[in-house]
Amino acid sequence: MRESDLREQICVLAKSLFDRGLTHGSTGNISARTEDGGLLVSPTGTSFGRLDPGRLSRFDAKGMHVAGDKPTKEMPLHSAFYDTRSTAGAVVHLHACHSVALSMLPDADEDNFLPPLTPYGIMKLGKVKLLPFFLPGDPAMGDAVRGLAGKRSAVMLANHGPVVAGKDIEAACNAVEELEETARLALMLRGTGAVGLTDDQVRAVVTEFNIEWDA
Repeated sequence: MRESDLREQICVLAKSLFDRGLTHGSTGNISARTEDGGLLVSPTGTSFGRLDPGRLSRFDAKGMHVAGDKPTKEMPLHSAFYDTRSTAGAVVHLHACHSVALSMLPDADEDNFLPPLTPYGIMKLGKVKLLPFFLPGDPAMGDAVRGLAGKRSAVMLANHGPVVAGKDIEAACNAVEELEETARLALMLRGTGAVGLTDDQVRAVVTEFNIEWDA
């Protein structure tokens, strides 16, 4: 994809996420690989609802900031996904309400944060790792992602928000939306005795769609 088109796509998808309340104010950050191996990244302190294609932070293939506004302070988090997952073409981090709420519950599963309620959460995300709380911008968040050795495409930062890597910007946005919607569904069903997928059903989905699951 031409860089000019990618710039426009980043801003259109970010605004869609903002307009539907998946992130708010100046929260969240988004990045995508360019054809030459560089990155386009949302600038620090900007709103997903008002990103300017011409002012996105531009990094070259060596990871040097070469143009555009100052990038998000969460660059170590984004870099960790790109450096450990060869398939990562985009990374999206939101401050999404329902997934953040679910991360605060005392029985949240650290290894498999999202309960297996529908096949789509499994298909788009695999297992989501719940990471502990870090101060915003702390490079230790990137270290924690690197510690997963590329085995997870999505993590949930406790009391903070989800981070998802995808093959491209559209896939990453679709996946992070699925994460938030699954978290919302989990909260809606909490205490109702609702029946999610059985272990056999989960395994069938994992096998049929070749999902990373056992790592």
